Amino acid sequence: MLSVSEAEAIILDLVQPLEKIETVTLENASRRILAHPVSSPLDFPYWDNSAMDGYAVRYEDLRGCDRANPKILRIIEEIPAGIQPQKTIASGEAARIFTGAVMPQGADTIVMQENTQRDGDRVTILQAPGDREFVRHKGAFYQSGNALLGSGIAIGAPEIAVLATAQCTQFSVYRRPRVAIFSTGNELIAPGNALQPGQIVDSNQYALRAFVSDLGAIPVPLGIVRDRPEDLEATIKKAIADADLVLSTGGVSVGEYDYIEEILAKLGGKIYIRSVAVKPGKPLTVATFEQEKRTCLYFGIPGNPVSALVSCWRFVQPALKKLSGLGGDWQPKFVMARSRHDLSASGTRETYLWGRWDIINGGYEFSLAEGDRSSGNLMNLAQTNGLAIVPVGETAIAAGEKVCVMLV
Repeated sequence: MLSVSEAEAIILDLVQPLEKIETVTLENASRRILAHPVSSPLDFPYWDNSAMDGYAVRYEDLRGCDRANPKILRIIEEIPAGIQPQKTIASGEAARIFTGAVMPQGADTIVMQENTQRDGDRVTILQAPGDREFVRHKGAFYQSGNALLGSGIAIGAPEIAVLATAQCTQFSVYRRPRVAIFSTGNELIAPGNALQPGQIVDSNQYALRAFVSDLGAIPVPLGIVRDRPEDLEATIKKAIADADLVLSTGGVSVGEYDYIEEILAKLGGKIYIRSVAVKPGKPLTVATFEQEKRTCLYFGIPGNPVSALVSCWRFVQPALKKLSGLGGDWQPKFVMARSRHDLSASGTRETYLWGRWDIINGGYEFSLAEGDRSSGNLMNLAQTNGLAIVPVGETAIAAGEKVCVMLV
């Protein structure tokens, strides 16, 4: 049985970013991953412009200016945003200017309007700003031709704003991974069906679709598959042919109806992981299938709802991030938090306890979810945002002590 860190290392070593690249526009770029660096032929700001409503002046005219010695300048022009200045500022002159407007020739400094008094075409400067103050200079934030955004960056609202500002209207992104999802078990029914004695509603199918979508991948739902080898084999064949990654729940333990591993081997899959020293989620099958010009990664995860999601957060999420082309750190994020409850574990496996973390008085604190924490009870999983980790070899972490928390 592998440790969590050993399993994670094997999984990430098996994954390579998808090779196929697509071109997208600003309108459909959200949550995509840049495949190539982006640059712009434009400087930003595009030109010298005012950072304030006020007056564009020559700083030389304001030397010695203060409320005891105000300076009076003649207003020769008004410059709203979007209008090209028509005049050059000479000694003793000023231009009324608004935020974002282009600086006129001759001016090098902005006096904000709060420090002025206007009387017709004259303005009295009551307090001098610093030299070149309140001027946003051309190219101060970005110089044309330099790298604007690097490859492997996830595109969100800030990145779209940057790309739009730079007039980058089309760019290359990685293809979104396709993830086949199916649940196994004779006892499972869809949520819309009438529940009969002994049956269980399949929540995993829907939880995993949301999980996959949240990571920017495309879920390919294949439904519920009965515990019949021929049905499982047909579904797995379809899954590995259509998808880049497969997520199946159930059928990976050691019961009489757990056929997944046997079928994977029959179909030519190479199995790398069979179990991990983690709780919940000990049964974990990871295999690869070599398809034409690509590799399909297969995850067989437990059918218990909490185990399924913990397995996804801890092992599938890093793999899917790397597969999607995301650069940098694919691993989950961890913080040290003060536990508000006593935490207990068997000590034989790395144990994940679900609950909520909050920032209180500048520090992280973790609270266990209320109620039973068995892997089959997903009811208290709602509204949780973290998993406290009790390491192998430890059986207790007392309230008030620090605990490592994985953010989810």
